[in-house]
Amino acid sequence: MKHTAPDSQALSNLPRRRFVQGLVSGGLLLGLAPWLKPAWATPSSQTASGTAPVLSGREFDLTVAESAVNFTGTPRIATSINSSIPGPTLRWREGETVTIRVTNQLNVSTSIHWHGIILPYQMDGVPGVSFPGIAPGETFIYRFKVQQSGTYWYHSHSGFQEQTGMYGTIIVDPAEGEAIRADRDYIVQLSDWTDEDPMAVFTKLKKQSDYYNFNEPTTVDFFHDVADKGLSAALSKRRMWNRMRMTPTDLADISGYTYTFLMNGATPAANWTGLFNPGERIRLRFISSGTQSFFDVRIPGLEMTVVQVDGQNVEPVTVDEFRFGPGETYDVIVTPKEGAYTIFAQSMDRTGYTRGTLTSRTGLTAAVPEMDAPQWLTMTDMMGAAAQGGAMAGMQGMMQHGNHTATPAVRHASTEYGPSVDMRVDRPRINLNDPGIGLRNNGRRVLTYADLHTLGGPLDPRGAEREIELHLTGNMDRYTWSIDGLEFGKSTPIHFRHGERLRVILHNDTMMTHPMHLHGMWSEMENAEGQFITRRHTISVQPAQRVSFLVHADALGRWAWHCHLLYHMDAGMFREVVVA
Repeated sequence: MKHTAPDSQALSNLPRRRFVQGLVSGGLLLGLAPWLKPAWATPSSQTASGTAPVLSGREFDLTVAESAVNFTGTPRIATSINSSIPGPTLRWREGETVTIRVTNQLNVSTSIHWHGIILPYQMDGVPGVSFPGIAPGETFIYRFKVQQSGTYWYHSHSGFQEQTGMYGTIIVDPAEGEAIRADRDYIVQLSDWTDEDPMAVFTKLKKQSDYYNFNEPTTVDFFHDVADKGLSAALSKRRMWNRMRMTPTDLADISGYTYTFLMNGATPAANWTGLFNPGERIRLRFISSGTQSFFDVRIPGLEMTVVQVDGQNVEPVTVDEFRFGPGETYDVIVTPKEGAYTIFAQSMDRTGYTRGTLTSRTGLTAAVPEMDAPQWLTMTDMMGAAAQGGAMAGMQGMMQHGNHTATPAVRHASTEYGPSVDMRVDRPRINLNDPGIGLRNNGRRVLTYADLHTLGGPLDPRGAEREIELHLTGNMDRYTWSIDGLEFGKSTPIHFRHGERLRVILHNDTMMTHPMHLHGMWSEMENAEGQFITRRHTISVQPAQRVSFLVHADALGRWAWHCHLLYHMDAGMFREVVVA
């Protein structure tokens, strides 16, 4: 697709947008947003950011309203909970029943979904699936028994409210006491903010899917290819990508051109800071709340020992870096010495970052590392196992633009799935030991899914009684995303039989990574040998990858299952699951 660039002023500001530091006082009330609808009145309050208030107990009152913010120097309106971004941290105890009264002061419907929490479907908070939503001026009462412990989060499941600030943390303390020993405990919630109206962002993507992608292949890249591979191979490589109407830099739909990346609601310039005493064991509860962003996280000079993933304790594994996508949570232990350390989280497409500081003395900071260079998707990312088996030699003939034929490894699927699909991978890889594009062989110890082993084994020892295979599909030209080629609205529900044990296979036919979130039930991942490895509520499926997991369908009702990239979900990668 030909990229239509923004105006010259926008391009001149691109370096600032890509490496935006934001404002030190990013959460202050400074005015109203130019894109406000006339019905949006004066904001109800000033927005607090940087440190979320902590609410604990069994009863909670949350109010959803508009609040003014300024993260970039331009005032905007956010959707906040109790006038805070992130919303209040909710501290529960395993085994207790909690009551949460949510009052909607917006002029549109809202909702709260308790991400990763096992509960009755009526309390899950998905409008049109589990309840009607919370109308303007109304209060909805969520009430359920807390059946688990660990780090979780919550967010709106209505419109683009999550994008405009409506998210927060949940910490559930174990009934039997905490098994993870730590002297200090901090939440590190990562997110992405845009000054644009999220609907305007979505409209731009529908018209031109690479609108925000400025890491396009250049003439300089072409001559580098000529020097490395020769003219014929370089031309063949360019023709291949052009015929697929794709680019090897399609890592993220939305980049630092419009996004400012936040840590606990603070911009990089605001520099969220946590204090410690040298030698303390510090627990950092990382939560990926980015609407459309994967983050690669490291703390230069500090090892991180991963002890919990998606709220479930795992065998400790020590790494230098990890990647996680929207919906996932990773708890790590660090033991810093005297001084300061930068918590550095760069976006997967390397167009921006956020950062914070751990320090033993107030006012002390550490150097912020340079972002890594963006990497191109490889043939393996596109073709899966076929590329590893020698299909590279046939790449020149991989796509015939006229008749939409291809090698058996990747064939154009327009005749199989319809206009919502422009690619299919026939030989996906099962590469759980692959950290993903941009993290391979970078000289650091990078976490992979193969490293994760949930303590205690599977919840259900039974094997699978049946299998379901689903393809994650999309069409970049149209910016449509789907499951098995059908966008939500054109699809029918997936049926699980109550009490059954089933294997689910997700097969990614696209060149983007999709964090897939199944509501209401655990997804128990298995390796290539069919052995249980880890219990998840959100699984990021890489391009041309096949993952499998077992589900105990013990949760009666109607549930959502979707990609947690919000714009992908809204573009159709969403299905309803009925357990009966």
